[in-house]
Amino acid sequence: MKAIQYSQFGGPEVLEVAELPDPKPGPGQIRVAVRAAAVNPVDWKMRRGRMGGELPQTTGREVAGVVDQVGEGVTDVRPGDRVFGFAAGGGGAAELALLTDYAPIPPSLDFAEAAGLPVAVETAVRTLDLLGVTAGTTLLVNGAAGAVGSSATQIARSRDARVIGTASPNNRDYLRSLGAEPTTYGDGLTERVRTLAPGGVDVALDAAGGGALPALIELVGDPDRVVTIADYPGAQETGAQFSGGMGSGRALHALREIGEVIESGQFTLPVAQTFPLEQIAEAHRLSEAGHVRGKLVLLVG
Repeated sequence: MKAIQYSQFGGPEVLEVAELPDPKPGPGQIRVAVRAAAVNPVDWKMRRGRMGGELPQTTGREVAGVVDQVGEGVTDVRPGDRVFGFAAGGGGAAELALLTDYAPIPPSLDFAEAAGLPVAVETAVRTLDLLGVTAGTTLLVNGAAGAVGSSATQIARSRDARVIGTASPNNRDYLRSLGAEPTTYGDGLTERVRTLAPGGVDVALDAAGGGALPALIELVGDPDRVVTIADYPGAQETGAQFSGGMGSGRALHALREIGEVIESGQFTLPVAQTFPLEQIAEAHRLSEAGHVRGKLVLLVG
């Protein structure tokens, strides 16, 4: 099969199309013919060597495609089914991928739209659950226009929470369309949020970093009621919770639950741009530059 790999750490130019053996599903796994694979910041961080590991490495965590083989013990899907999920071992930018964690693609979505869901949806639900967001909660989201931030905003709104979101001025209307009350990030954040919410903010999610944690903690009054996915050093310094999406605490149930929210019209995650698999380097360059609204998706096959 064709797959993307790199044999050295570095910039986007190290990505190459390689011929690799077709993977075989193990117990509890399925194999999909990949139709779309999303690009995430963790992909280029790994490519740059920030997370170590043996070389060569494949890339791509999120995929959508058609089941073509099932492993021992798999009874919930069969060949021909449309599914999306996490590529086992992170080799989703390929013609074939193995999945252990997956769900049916919601009927209204195409493959590109479905491929962008897993990371953002799992992260959003995991952090909202850590913060205990329910009906009546006032949530502040720092970085509400990004993939995780916009997902958290919409899922929190579907739980009947109030959401105040920070973003750049040109994303104000976008945040309003998601059901959030927009404000800008940066100096003066505490005053702007207190103007919007004189009664206070219950919890905060930092999806963007940028040194916002002290202001978020000041607004909610307790570092235990702030979760960041973007500022590990800041969490260590301030006592805020850091959630990195590894280990047993992952909210994998979110993959199956998001379909109902999507079909009810309460959730959308736009695809910013699509690329042929062979143009993955350009997708990585855009991801690394930041400020992408929506997902960058590779089209396969």
